[in-house]
Amino acid sequence: MPWQGLARPGGSGEDDVALWTVHGNGRRLVRDAVVASGERLSWPLTIGFGLQHLLAMFGTTTLVPLLTGFPLTTTLLLSGVGTLLFLLLTRNRVPSYLGASVAFVVPLGAAADQASASPAALLGGIMSVGLVVMAVGVAVKALGVRLLESAMPPVVTGAIVLMIGLSLAPQSVSSFGQQPVPAALTLGTVVLLTVISRGMAGRAAVLIGVLVGWTYAALAGDLVQERLDELAAAPWVGFPQLIAPQVHISVMPFVLPLVVVLVAEHVGHLKAVAAMSGRNLDPYVGDALIGGGLATTLAGSAGGSAPSSNAANIGVMAATRVYSTAACMVAALAAIVLSFSPKLGALINTVPLGVLGGATLVLFGLIALVGARIWLDAKVDLADPVNLVVLGTAVIAGVGDLTLRLGELRVTGMVWGSVGIVLVYPILRSLADARSAAAEH
Repeated sequence: MPWQGLARPGGSGEDDVALWTVHGNGRRLVRDAVVASGERLSWPLTIGFGLQHLLAMFGTTTLVPLLTGFPLTTTLLLSGVGTLLFLLLTRNRVPSYLGASVAFVVPLGAAADQASASPAALLGGIMSVGLVVMAVGVAVKALGVRLLESAMPPVVTGAIVLMIGLSLAPQSVSSFGQQPVPAALTLGTVVLLTVISRGMAGRAAVLIGVLVGWTYAALAGDLVQERLDELAAAPWVGFPQLIAPQVHISVMPFVLPLVVVLVAEHVGHLKAVAAMSGRNLDPYVGDALIGGGLATTLAGSAGGSAPSSNAANIGVMAATRVYSTAACMVAALAAIVLSFSPKLGALINTVPLGVLGGATLVLFGLIALVGARIWLDAKVDLADPVNLVVLGTAVIAGVGDLTLRLGELRVTGMVWGSVGIVLVYPILRSLADARSAAAEH
């Protein structure tokens, strides 16, 4: 069994790497059954769920390097390796796939335009962000998860998860609109199978929906010719290009605010998975931050776009209720294989944007509602003025992508919305509590 040698002989408890036990008979699932992180189905089914994760992450993980200028195959390689390291450092207990983060696109573009940063200098910025995130994770492990909970209580993490889901809505709707018919077929298949199927088809709805939309687009001649040409020209085997980073102080003001965003994303997604799977993952917050920071550092050190916990993959888990880290491992290994085979990567890249839009329309909506669920489970008082003003403003700024300028620095709504929630909310909450206490005396 994979990773069996990583557990201490005769060991048990939280320090061991969790091994997979077979869920039921490994072939059938009860309608509402949850496959936990330490469980797996039969390997053929696990590979199928891993392919769903691969397709879910492929959209942003291929788009981001196109926007940042970093090599696609390198990004795929480091995304897969980063995910494996994350699973190892969280002792195989936190299901997650680390795909290329869209949060880096605008700050890196601003650094290139305004500070004339070279690709190597941008990679140095990514690496620096990863190191700081790792330091935050070490601090959380050393001082306890309450250190982070004081700054990121459920009211904050719920808002960030909600903002992540809703902020991705324009991307999904735009992709859907480019090819409405295959997108609608994909969306209809995913929704229909999820609602009416009591078996494995409902759990594999995203994969089946993408295949249905992809097949229709191919038969209708709706595949992008440029991508078909790239598929024909791509070699079967090729080695990813590695780029050495350079650390430049001029890049730091553009990228360091992303530390808060990455911490918020990792914690928010961990809370989302915990809420959906009914497990307490708080003991692994520090490990998740160290793992995520290490993956980002590795990407910056070798030429890949910065990875983070991918919202679409969290959506896949919400839709399938399969939280097995084995499926995440399969997706990571597949990404590594694709990075050495430009032909296979180009094949998946022929999936039309409209088809991906039809699938993500469901997945991103699930993410947004998980944020609301975190609020409900924590009984967040939405009549409280502090909650209404801070969270409402930040969420709308993030969803509307309200971009602010600080001198020459452009800060997107997602970035300053997350920073605002994490930094401003505790201050205003303390002031409000102090005022209430004074009024009582």
